[in-house]
Amino acid sequence: MMIDFLTQVSRWAIPFLLFIIPAYAYFKKVNVYEVFVEGAQEGFTTAIRILPYLVGMLVAIGVFRASGAMEYLIKIIYPVTNLLGIPGEVLPLALMRPLSGSGALGITAEMIQTYGPDSFIGRVASTMQGSTDTTFYVLTVYFGSVGIKKFRHAVTVGLAADITSFLASVFICHLVFG
Repeated sequence: MMIDFLTQVSRWAIPFLLFIIPAYAYFKKVNVYEVFVEGAQEGFTTAIRILPYLVGMLVAIGVFRASGAMEYLIKIIYPVTNLLGIPGEVLPLALMRPLSGSGALGITAEMIQTYGPDSFIGRVASTMQGSTDTTFYVLTVYFGSVGIKKFRHAVTVGLAADITSFLASVFICHLVFG
């Protein structure tokens, strides 16, 4: 009964919003089309403003992966992570996730294809993918869009949150899945 209700609510939620927002604007005497075009223009301006930051970040990620630095870093931290019960196979994901969402998604998909979605590695990778964030992308795009250039503490806090989420993902998967 409840599932049927939620299915109907989710089926009608977007059409309802697509109807109610213009109707509300009409009653408030707002010209919806002009406001939409104005917002689209602001979005385009923001996209142009953040483009240099985005290109710089993507180049840095490419250099990090292509140079072999990621594999070298994994070799260095593997003994410690192995003692903590962290599968070595998920370390590339842990390093890539703060840098690139699409790169991390590709690594996750490869792990799931290789080890299976119900394997411990697949579960840890899926949990990490859902509980960590693309810290450097967020800082680059959002801080760059509003012109913030000094974000030292934000990097520290973001990476601390990513490390915490990574460790929590492994711990919870050990706890729930053994």
